[in-house]
Parts: sequence; C-alpha cells; structure tokens
Amino acid sequence: MATQLKRTELIFKEDVDYSALMRKVMKMGKDKFISDLMDSGLRGRGGAGFPTGLKWKIVKEDPNPVKYIVCNADEGEPGTFKDKEILDKASEKVIWGMTLAAYITGAKEGYIYIRAEYKYLKTKLQIAIDRMEANIKTLGINFKLGLVWGAGAYICGEETALLQSMEGRRGEPTNKPPYPVNMGYLGKPTVVNNVETFVNAMIIAEIGSEEYQKLGTKASQGSKLFSVSGDCSKEGVFELEMGMSVQQFVDEFGDGDTKAVQVGGASGFCVPRKEFKNTIIGFEGVPTGGSMKVFNSSRSMYNILENYLIFFEEESCGQCTPCRVGTQQLLHGIRAVKRKEKPKAYLDELLRLAYTMKYASKCGLGRSVGNAFRSIIENFREEIVY
Repeated sequence: MATQLKRTELIFKEDVDYSALMRKVMKMGKDKFISDLMDSGLRGRGGAGFPTGLKWKIVKEDPNPVKYIVCNADEGEPGTFKDKEILDKASEKVIWGMTLAAYITGAKEGYIYIRAEYKYLKTKLQIAIDRMEANIKTLGINFKLGLVWGAGAYICGEETALLQSMEGRRGEPTNKPPYPVNMGYLGKPTVVNNVETFVNAMIIAEIGSEEYQKLGTKASQGSKLFSVSGDCSKEGVFELEMGMSVQQFVDEFGDGDTKAVQVGGASGFCVPRKEFKNTIIGFEGVPTGGSMKVFNSSRSMYNILENYLIFFEEESCGQCTPCRVGTQQLLHGIRAVKRKEKPKAYLDELLRLAYTMKYASKCGLGRSVGNAFRSIIENFREEIVY
C-alpha cells in the first residue's frame, strides 16, 4: 500500500493576529528569533535553498544604517503558480513576514517585486500594506512597503537581475560577490526572499522552531506549496511536507500512466518512472521551487525538451556566451538529430555542452538549462533520436 502524503495547513491558515506575533518576537528579542530561524532549518522556498536565518543574520549585523527588504514575487518558472495563490489568499502573511524581516534586520524600506500579469492583485495588496503600516505604528516599528512591477523577463527571477530591474537598469545578473546581503538594492545590504519564504518565517514566529522541525525531513524541514499540472488526477496548489518520494507524489497526483515528472519547472530535473521510488523531493534529492509537471505515455519527450529549449533560448539575457550560444546550439542540435542531419552519437556532444554550460554560465539560468536537457537525454534518448 502506498504511503499517504503528509498534508499541512499552515500557509493559508486564517485568523492570525499578526500584531500579537510581532509583540511576541519583540519580547523574544532579535538575536533569539534569528537563532530560532536558523534552528528551524528554513531554507529559501524559491528553489535555491539558502538558509533564511543566515541571510537575515548577515544583513542584521551589517553596520550600514540603510537596508532593504525585497520580496521576489516574479514567479516566472514554467509550471509554477503557487506564489500567485499566496498573494491572493494570504497576502497579509507575506507583508507581515517582510515586516518581521525589517524589524529583525533594521531595514526601514521594502518592496514586493511582482510580475505584471498579477496586476489584478494590486488593490488587495495595497489594502494589506496600508493595514500593516497603520498597525505597526502602535508597535513603534518604522517600515514602508511598496510595489514594483516586473515586465515579464524570466531572468529577473534571479535576485541580482531583479535588483538591477528595480534600479531601472536592464535586468541582467551581476557577478557574485558581492552578494545582495552585502551590496544589494542601491548598493545597500538587502534581504531578497521568495514570497513563500516570508510566509514560513511568520509560521515559525507563530509555532516556534521546535514544532517547525517536526515537519519534513532533517535535510528538508518544513512544508511547502506545490503547483501541480499536466497529466494528473488532480491539479492545483497543495501544501505538503517536504521530503516525499516522487513515487508518493505520483500515487497521489498521477493519472495511472505517469512516465515522467518534471520537478522544479523547466530549470529542474525530469525524473523517469524507473527512478520514482529512489528520488526524494527535497534538498537531499531533487529540490524544487514548487513546479511539478506530470507527463504520461502519450507525451513526446522530444517535444517537451524542444519546448523547454525554445523557452530558454528566448529568455537568455545574452550576457554570457555559454548561455547565449549554448541554448541555441542545444536546440539546433536536437533538431538536427531528429531530422537525421546529425548522427545519434551527436547527443553525447550536446551533453558535454550542457555540462560546460553548468560550470561556465554566469547565473542560474545558464547553469540550470542542462538539468532538464541531461535528464531527458539520459533517460529518454530513444524518443529523441527516432
């Protein structure tokens, strides 16, 4: 019998007194809450997985008097729509999570960088911001929050490209170091976290680090939202504990004929049926920002891979050669093999190119193109060459 997935109901929990939670944290003290945040094991929910407590600690300890809090709500990864759900149904929890980060770090100003397609949420978000700003005056916290609208560039989901866009520049990644925690928005120390990460910080403030550690696994603590789409028995946004196997996921959401699951969107890994039981969805296995795309036997893996590469070729900012040229050559290459203009063995050369891109590209876009490419070529080669 399949093991049932562990569901949680923390992110969309209603009837939360956010002012009371802030008083609780203020009474606890900044250092104690930072310690709790680090003990909780919370890692960034955008996919990169950097420890949230450490990020806040670095910004808190920076002596610069000007600091910023930025919420990454760009959500450009194909197959991901969970941040939209949070902003729609739990906008106050996001905003108070940013307020919590501002109090802990000493920031006086913050911004939600949100994709333009979500403009229908503008009124709801502004009402929540106004309510928060009115309430924190009674707490003696000085924090102003604004909205910045993106223009639909996938690359602006990368934190340094996002900050460049906020400053009115072309959205392109910058070299690291310096990191945003040291030199971020307008050259000042900046916390950049995903929508869901700020929500989880508020959950930890409410239930404490010990209770939070009981969720998920040792390497992937807590719960998260999964955006489920494709050939599935049920689709939508679901809150589950981290650390499940792909097989458990398929037993719950598959249509009975699942042959592959794309974990983490186009930039993630395509897990074949033979690896379902052995693959963990989490930091100890295959991490994900939330996108879970399910494919059954009716789907052509060649068409899926070609679709991903068209997307990446279009969205590459073109700044570095490995990504700019690599995305083009991978796409031209699989098409040439499909048309029999290149031998089947040419796929091995393309795999070497994908590995080169992983290590030579400037940012996460170029480095992650090879994830889907390699996993599809290595596991579904027969669908690419015929």
